[in-house]
Amino acid sequence: MIRTSFFATLTAMLLASSAFAASPLKGTYVEARTCQVYTGPCFANGEVGSTGKDAIMTWNVTEGEFEGVDLTGMSVAVIVKTSETLGFKGFKNAKTIRAVLIVDETASTEQAAALTAFAKKQTSLNDEQIEESQSAGFESEFDRGTLNATVTVGEFAHLKARKARPGDCICSNESAYYPPLTKLEGFVPGVTIDGDVTARKLGTRWSIPDTRTAYLGTFRVNPEEAQVAQK
Repeated sequence: MIRTSFFATLTAMLLASSAFAASPLKGTYVEARTCQVYTGPCFANGEVGSTGKDAIMTWNVTEGEFEGVDLTGMSVAVIVKTSETLGFKGFKNAKTIRAVLIVDETASTEQAAALTAFAKKQTSLNDEQIEESQSAGFESEFDRGTLNATVTVGEFAHLKARKARPGDCICSNESAYYPPLTKLEGFVPGVTIDGDVTARKLGTRWSIPDTRTAYLGTFRVNPEEAQVAQK
C-alpha cells in the first residue's frame, strides 16, 4: 500500500514538473465570417439561414510549446464551410462542416503535426471534417495598441481588420452578437476592411470588405491543456 502510494506521488510530481517546465502557448488570433458579428438582433435576424456559413480562423504563435514542440513564430489557419449560419453555438449550429487546414510552410514535420493538433483542439474538428491539409506562407501583423491586424495566408486568404468603433454602429444596439468560434483569452469585435478567402477544395470563394464581420483576439493554452489534448 505504501509502495503504491509512493509511486502515485512520484508520478504526480513528475507530471507537475513537466507541466511547469513547458511554456504556455500564446499568440494572436484573427477571425472573419460571412455574417455580421458586431451587430444587433434586427440585422442578425435578416442574415440567419442565408449567410454566415463560411469563416476563416487564423492563429499566430508568439511564444510557447504545444505537445512539447516549440511553435514560436509559427502560424496555422482553418477555412470552414458549413450547412447553417454559425450563430450562438458556433460549429454546434451546423449539421455538416467541411474544412481546409493550412499550416505554416516554414514548419518542420514535427511542428506541422503540433500545429495540426493545436488547430483541431481549438476547433474540435475531426479528421473526417478536415477535407484537405495544406502548407502556405503566412504574413501576420497585429498591433495590440490600436487593435489593427493584417493576415495573409498564401493564395488562400488576405484579411485586414480593425477594432469596431462607435462610428460603426447603425442601430445603436450593436454588441459582439455571435461569440468567436474558438476559446480566447481576450477579444474585440471588428471590421474587416479587406477580406478575400478562397478554398477550392470546398468550392468556395468569398469577399467581405468593409463589413462588421471580424474578431481580433489573443489566446493562451497552458501545458496541462496540451497534455490532455495529447492523450
